[in-house]
Formats: sequence, C-alpha cells, structure tokens
Amino acid sequence: MASARVVKNIGRMLRKMTAVLLTALLIPAGTAIAAPARMTLSGPTGPYPIGTTELHLTDHDRLDPWSAKPRELMVSLWYPAWPSARPVASQFKPGVADFYDKNFASAGITPGMADFAGTKTHARLDAPRLPGHRPVIIYSPGGGHSRSMGTVLVEDLASRGYLVVTVDHTFTGPVQFPDRTEVLGRGVDNATVMRTRAQDTSFVLDELGARGVDLSAVGMFGHSMGGFTTAEAMIIDSRIDAGANLDGSMDPRAGQAATTGVDRPFLLMGGGLSSGEPHNHQHSDDWRSFWVKSTGWQRDLYLPAAEHSSFTDAQVMLTQLPGLPADKRSAAIGTIDPRRSVTIQRTYLAAFFAEHLEDTHTSLFDRQIYPEAQLIR
Repeated sequence: MASARVVKNIGRMLRKMTAVLLTALLIPAGTAIAAPARMTLSGPTGPYPIGTTELHLTDHDRLDPWSAKPRELMVSLWYPAWPSARPVASQFKPGVADFYDKNFASAGITPGMADFAGTKTHARLDAPRLPGHRPVIIYSPGGGHSRSMGTVLVEDLASRGYLVVTVDHTFTGPVQFPDRTEVLGRGVDNATVMRTRAQDTSFVLDELGARGVDLSAVGMFGHSMGGFTTAEAMIIDSRIDAGANLDGSMDPRAGQAATTGVDRPFLLMGGGLSSGEPHNHQHSDDWRSFWVKSTGWQRDLYLPAAEHSSFTDAQVMLTQLPGLPADKRSAAIGTIDPRRSVTIQRTYLAAFFAEHLEDTHTSLFDRQIYPEAQLIR
C-alpha cells in the first residue's frame, strides 16, 4: 500500500512538472513576464525630517449623504519630526493600492503593471513631533482619488515646517478605514458632493482645534475637485486664510465659488487645455468668473505643457512604468519634464503659503521665473 501511494504521488508530481514545462514552451523565446514596476516618489526638499500619523474621525452631528450614517473620515497628519527609526510609511494602504491597481485604466495602467502597494513615502510612522508653532495646511484630493495621491507636494510642505493634513472625502474616492475599504458612492448630485466636501473640511478643523492644534494660520490646497473644495470651504469657513486650486474646474451648478469668489488670497494653477482652451482665467469661463468676483490677493500660474494629472503624484509615478503607452502618459501628465513640473509646483506653493501664512514676502509672483510656467494677468 505504501509503495502504491509513493507511485501515485510521483505520478502527481510528474503531471505538475509536465504542465509547467508545457506552459514555458508556449511562451515565445526571450519573453519575460514583467513584475509590477516599483515606483519612488520625489524626496522632500525642506530642512526637516518628517513624520506622519492618521486619524479616524466621526461627525455625529452630520449624516453621510451616501450611507445615511454619521459621516466618517480618514485623515493623515504630516509634520516636522525628530529623526526616528520608526518604519517608513507606505504611500497607499492595501485596500487603496488594490483600487488603483484595478481602476487606473484611463491612464493606460493595467492590473499588475505597477506596484502601488510597494511605494514608500519619506515619512516615519508616528515619529515624535518637533515642538514649535506650525501653520496648518489642508490638502483635498481630486474626485476619484485618495488623499495619498498628493504625497509629493504634501511631504515637501511638511519638510519646510508646516503641519499638513490630508483628507479623504469618503465615497468620492478610495479610503481604507480600520475595518473596511470604501470606494466610490453613487446617487448623490454634484452640489451635494461639493457641499459635503466643504463641510468635511470645517469638521476636520474643528477636530484639530479640539486636539489643541493652533489654527491661527490655516491654508488649504487641492487638485481638481479638491481645488474646487478649497474655494467652497473658504466661502463657508473664515478660518482658512489662503487657498490654492490645482487645475480644478469650479462649475457654478455645483458650488458657489465661480459666482461669489473669495475675499482672501488665492492661487490658481492650471495646465494644458480645458474644453480645447488653455486652462487659465483668461480662457475658462468658471475661472474667469471666480477671478472677477474675488477681492483678495490672487495669481494665476499656467503650465502649458502639463496636463490634469501633472498636479498629482502621477507626474512622477507614470514615468516609471516602462509598459505604459507614450500617448496615455502624455494625455495624463503632458510633455513637461516631470522633475521641472514638481519643482515648479513645490516652489510656488511654498512661496504662496509662506507669504500668506507667515508674512514672508516673495518676489516670485512678480515676474516669470520658469520658462515652463506663465503668470497670467
């Protein structure tokens, strides 16, 4: 009986080996099965090491329009930290990485092409914070995106001395909670979406204040819908002293920004074309209306060779994917040199917030500095 079992097991192993060999023979010679591409993020340029931690917040005074339960949010804090041997934070939580792996086809990324789960930040998890006053900057991601898709800009601001708070607006982008992952919700009109995102921002500021965070100097910026959210949040919350919109339309059917403007400093930063026209306030109706209605300090920075996703981490990530078709890459992030694009965005954002949150004057907005970036008057 024992020898019969041995013969049976040997036969099973031979069948498995035969299947493996046949599979190998069916693959053309010289063909390699590519592993998911590992990606790196541009290192921050400020003088401080950085740490990060996350908070799970519940607003018991507000029902979520998608779930009809108290509104839940995940946020991350990025801050100047003491040097630490704590683990380096990943860019994406596993559930969010899985979402991007399966839902980035619009940029030409097929499942398994990119190792979203393996991308690391430059921040240490829960590293001890450096003492001192820190102006606060809120980051709001674009619709369909995670708060982690702005890490390249967020880390740089934190390394320059800011407390940067990134907000996931639940059901308008992927977010991993301690007990589950939520993706995109449906059945809610755009006006409700924008109102909810602006209210999320005010709630986060309330929670920060309740935890002893100094809110005497607060800025905000965001990409796409996050830039729109920035303007909408400034309209309903006077605690936000300055804001920036990175390539986000401001549809007057969904919010107030284009018809009322804001009365505090605001930076518009756009790239490429929108509806066939350059995306700046001279050509985009919503931006033009916002520009005319706003009464505070304002500037409009235009990067002609950039595209919509240039203002996210995709600017540096997509260039590291050798299997990505060139036309898909340029449609997403344009033809601008990615390193120059990141440098320009970081430089202007840092100067903007330094001037309006710390009263540090800069001449950067007085004349064109970079050939890739135009100041639109």
